[in-house]
Order: sequence, then C-alpha cells, then structure tokens
Amino acid sequence: MTEIDAKIDALVPAWLTLPDVAERLGVEVTRVRQLVKEGQLIAVRRGENRVLQVPAEFIGDGKVVKGLVGTLTLLKDDGFSDEEMLEWLFTPDPSLPGTPAQALRENRGTEVKRRAQALAV
Repeated sequence: MTEIDAKIDALVPAWLTLPDVAERLGVEVTRVRQLVKEGQLIAVRRGENRVLQVPAEFIGDGKVVKGLVGTLTLLKDDGFSDEEMLEWLFTPDPSLPGTPAQALRENRGTEVKRRAQALAV
C-alpha cells in the first residue's frame, strides 16, 4: 500500500475508497482490507487525505473482475511492485487493443494472462 506516483495516478480513470469497494461487493470494509492484504486487490494511498483507494475498473457486477486475481499473482511472481502492476494494467496495449484492465473487464483474461506470463521470460 504505497503512495501513488502522479504519472500512474493519471493512467487510472477512476478510483474507489475501501468503503465504496465494500458497498459494491456487498461485504464489510474489513473483508476489502483482507483482499488487499492477500494481494487480490491493489490499494494505494492517494489524494489530499492519502486515503486508500482501489481502481474502479477492478470491481464489476458485485465482485472482483474475473481474471484480476490470477493476473496480479502472475505479475507479483514476475517481481512487479503494486505501482508497476497498476502501470502495466492501465497502459494501452495496441495488441489487445486497449489496456489490460479493460480487457479483463471485457472477459478477455486469457489474453491478459498470456501477456503477463510473457513478461517473465
């Protein structure tokens, strides 16, 4: 849970506070904190009050976007920091097209994971 770099912050279109994530998932805030601790979500401190926030694109239809957890695990295994993972997930990839985060939301997780695995080579 790091303070976010301005360049990466600008890549992420929208953010949710942990209480907002909890509301969208229908769980307690303590459960959201657990998801962050377990590496199933990335939360960073941002804004004037340095509040923990999660990219809004990680949450869809009352649950964590399908394929996100596996992708985060692959990137972490590749040695990526939270900031590097956010940068990779929200940087446009012409071969997808769009960003890996968008592709996950569109249920194209296989392609995203394939690219994440290729980073380890």
